[in-house]
Amino acid sequence: MTKKTAGIHHITAIVGHPQENVDFYAGVLGLRLVKQTVNFDDPGTYHFYFGNEGGKPGTIITFFPWANAYQGKIGAGQVGVTSYVVPAGAMEFWKDRLHKFKVPFTELERFGEHYLEFDDPHGLHLELVEREEGERNTWTFGEVTSGVAIKGFGGATLLSAQPERTAELLEKVMGLDYVGQEGDIARYRSTAEIGNIIDLKLTAVARGDMGVGTVHHIAWRAADDQDHLEWQDYISASGYGVTPVRDRNYFNAIYFREHGEILFEIATDPPGFAQDESAETMGSHLMLPAQYEPHREQLERVLLPFEVRELD
Repeated sequence: MTKKTAGIHHITAIVGHPQENVDFYAGVLGLRLVKQTVNFDDPGTYHFYFGNEGGKPGTIITFFPWANAYQGKIGAGQVGVTSYVVPAGAMEFWKDRLHKFKVPFTELERFGEHYLEFDDPHGLHLELVEREEGERNTWTFGEVTSGVAIKGFGGATLLSAQPERTAELLEKVMGLDYVGQEGDIARYRSTAEIGNIIDLKLTAVARGDMGVGTVHHIAWRAADDQDHLEWQDYISASGYGVTPVRDRNYFNAIYFREHGEILFEIATDPPGFAQDESAETMGSHLMLPAQYEPHREQLERVLLPFEVRELD
């Protein structure tokens, strides 16, 4: 059996104060907060999901915000850079916007594409790149209109403790196509129009330390529950220890750590984020899984208050 993932489902990172996190990803980058819930394994911590208007797979970045937590170090065994794709012609808008909010950035070329590289307030490395492919994001927030809005993920740069083993996994197990090599970066492509480009650094870097400003895991797409179970069997048969299926309310998930020490997840596209609140009101209220609903009052006393606010 051979399988191919469509691409990135979501990326999950650890950040600092929740208000700073929301201000940057909603207020500056113009993404929609599509779900506010809690970490299912640590309900005293928020779990925020930001994406396009519908919260579609390939657009979702998620966060565990830990105010006053220790700073992590980006390195081997992690996603080093998360790339976002914007419409062709939108880059000047984003340069002006980053200047407006005093976000330093650098410009670079890779595989014939022009990137803006910058950090979020907690140290996560981000990029913007223009591409024609991928549907427009219809969400408008502040001065970020649908004509310039982030469509979703452009992709990610992986930092591996064993790059050759990670390369083998990407191509032979996850089913990505090898595009080519530029310097010490190998590029792979999946079948989706967004979340489809993976760059793998081929030279060794120092090992990363998990903490604020680092990516916790990268999740790949499974079409449905049946496809998901096939992936579970396939990953196990390929020699990786894989978890049982875990119900995350908005998708089902399995996890495994690849040989380069990056934590991979495979998540189902359905059911999505509008199953416990309407598509129009997604993200406006704290939504708790059933097991924590009896503890809502206690959790709301622990969780730090925040608001989604326009900063323009």
